[in-house]
Amino acid sequence: MVSSALSGLLQVRRVLALRRWRSLWRFSALLSLSFAFIVACTSNPTPEADAPADAAGETGSDRISIGTTLTARTLDPADAYEIFPGILLHNLGDQLYAYEPGTTDLIPQLATELPTVSDDGLTYTIPLRDDVVFHDGTPFDAAAMVFSLDRFMQNAGRPAFLLADRIAAVEATGDYEMTVTLNSPFAAFTALMTFWGVTPVPPDAYEIAEGSFVPDSFIGTGPYKLAAFNSDSVKLDVNEDYWGEKPANGGIDIQIFSSAVNLYNTFTTGGVDVAYQTLDPEQISALERDADTGNWQVVEAGTTVVNYMSLNQKIEPLNDVRVRQAIAAMIDRNLVNERVFQGQAEPLYSLIPTSFEVYEPVLQEAYGDGDFEQAEALLREAGFSEENPFNFEIWYPSASTTRSVVANTLKESFETGLPGLITVTVQTAESATLWGNVDKGVYPSVLANWYPDYYDVDTFVQPFLSCETGSEETLCEVGASQGNGSFYYSDRANELVAAQQAEQDPAVRDQIIKDLQTLVKDDVPYIPLWQNKDYVFSQAGIDGVAIQPTQQFLMWQISKGG
Repeated sequence: MVSSALSGLLQVRRVLALRRWRSLWRFSALLSLSFAFIVACTSNPTPEADAPADAAGETGSDRISIGTTLTARTLDPADAYEIFPGILLHNLGDQLYAYEPGTTDLIPQLATELPTVSDDGLTYTIPLRDDVVFHDGTPFDAAAMVFSLDRFMQNAGRPAFLLADRIAAVEATGDYEMTVTLNSPFAAFTALMTFWGVTPVPPDAYEIAEGSFVPDSFIGTGPYKLAAFNSDSVKLDVNEDYWGEKPANGGIDIQIFSSAVNLYNTFTTGGVDVAYQTLDPEQISALERDADTGNWQVVEAGTTVVNYMSLNQKIEPLNDVRVRQAIAAMIDRNLVNERVFQGQAEPLYSLIPTSFEVYEPVLQEAYGDGDFEQAEALLREAGFSEENPFNFEIWYPSASTTRSVVANTLKESFETGLPGLITVTVQTAESATLWGNVDKGVYPSVLANWYPDYYDVDTFVQPFLSCETGSEETLCEVGASQGNGSFYYSDRANELVAAQQAEQDPAVRDQIIKDLQTLVKDDVPYIPLWQNKDYVFSQAGIDGVAIQPTQQFLMWQISKGG
């Protein structure tokens, strides 16, 4: 990361801290809201309504009104590391690369073609468009792109490590050509260039200085210009000078609701055109059930959000692989899906989401769901009995109603399936405390989630399985698996993670990823549990509403039908 050993250690700890905050902030912004169970949500409760957005429901307007419960802390691409500002930046700005709508196929956006990569995998040469201007009229060129990447890294915002840990140098090698040199080969680099933080900003309006951010405004190159940004609303106007496809609407008015109840009631009474993020399972079920009579549309999509249990191998008896395997065998994902999510999630049997072709349900094949016969055999082999039961603690952040229900569902299932052989204790801690202590080895197990930064399998293996410093005897002392609370250390895992990062041949890389999934199945440092589903609801006559396979929400595609 940096040259000296001491600086390297501090940098690793900084990265882990940033990743913990990423989990905490995204968790707070999305998942806690997503499944907070609201009493009587389907019986038309009438709390004080949120004030409507200026253009919401405006007759004859081709502007689209969107309701959400998400909030945006900042719109500065060098510091934004939460879901909602990421969605906004993808609509207000452009990145070097994007995905063909409806697919996971990488295409140039501000670049004119895919990068030319040197034989050693270290140098990426990227040609840029010459017909782009920023919202303030400033021409876009290689110097502006280099400035924006340097600013992203040097201003040290929350996502800065994504580039700072990878890039050795970035320079303009022509008016419309940029060359990036990496510290080491990284096969996912082009995918990383789709991250919302890579959107360029004009050098005259921003500065390079650590901690210098512009949270309340944004100047970019995208199809919309920021017209207003408040705590309860965001207004996007069409960028008439946009170089690419013009929006299919006259602008976007986003109303930020204080609760899922208010969002639900406003949508069902026609107060907003689109409801997206975040309704609870009861409300989603009601909207699905009443779609025909309510005359609205339901769009369902999978997500790349991975929910899992981390098992701390530094705490006995979780240092015994047989115990970890027994826990894996006891997990009944279908029970969790039905009881907690009313079928609105997807059982997950790998750390890699099902949307990737390389996904293999390795834990399902090895341990099944609720296989208490296998679990009993493993626990008894590990020395447990009714006279010496296995005492297991499950921890989760206290703000999460969802994880409370999941943890207690698992407790009931485990103790019913193996009465007298296992006792489960459910424990909670305030979110900042819990995430701050995970890498200290305080908790035997933690229910957590993972939001990928970009669409590539590396984001689901390196942050879980790699370790900078440690051994199979001491376990991970500094590194990603320490930050995730498992303290997993495997020379083989480190080798495979490094190999897949460097491998440019997709077929060879896929085989390495399969080998890593097999390691997770055998060693069980984590237990994948479920994968969220994403829902968006739109009124009749609203067209083009879709959730992309990469989880982006492209507002410029939405229109009002004739």
